[in-house]
Amino acid sequence: MRGTSAALQPPADATAPVRHPEAPAPGELLGAHYGQCFGCGGEQPHGLHLQARAGEGVSLTAEFTVKVAHQGAPGLAHGGVLATALDETLGSLTWLLRTIAVTGRLETDFVRPVPVGSVLHLQAEVTAVAGRKIYASATGRVGGPDGPLAVRADALFVEVKVDHFIDNGRQEEIQAAMNDPDQVRRARAFEVNP
Repeated sequence: MRGTSAALQPPADATAPVRHPEAPAPGELLGAHYGQCFGCGGEQPHGLHLQARAGEGVSLTAEFTVKVAHQGAPGLAHGGVLATALDETLGSLTWLLRTIAVTGRLETDFVRPVPVGSVLHLQAEVTAVAGRKIYASATGRVGGPDGPLAVRADALFVEVKVDHFIDNGRQEEIQAAMNDPDQVRRARAFEVNP
């Protein structure tokens, strides 16, 4: 890791991540975990509509196209939108572990500007697990998966129970998600969220 804070350094007794046997196969599109999610949901008109695919081990790739609605400075992606793309990508890794987890800490480095109209190619992997803590890192590149590095992040996710969402979320959305007849969609709605 590159100069990350002590909070993002796995402890000495951390273990290597283990892909869940029922995780999506490498190359499989993960799909949105929740239609209203700003990062991946298709029901958000100005959302990122991030598309993630399972990789080998506990890794994945994702892409999103920077639209006019995502800009900060004229013609460039807003840094907060880029951080959101990294967070969404990193959070999607929990589907490969089949664990419900929330972002505990996210450290982001902005290496180069990302122009509107660019496709950001993201790669993420879980690097270690220690109890309820999941350590992960991601990069984002422009111009292709091997293009110039634009952003990178290290993150700590913390495993939670579904009660975290039920106790803290707005009840209207919680009830709608829990009443979804699609069992997989219902479970994935509570996959990642702060």
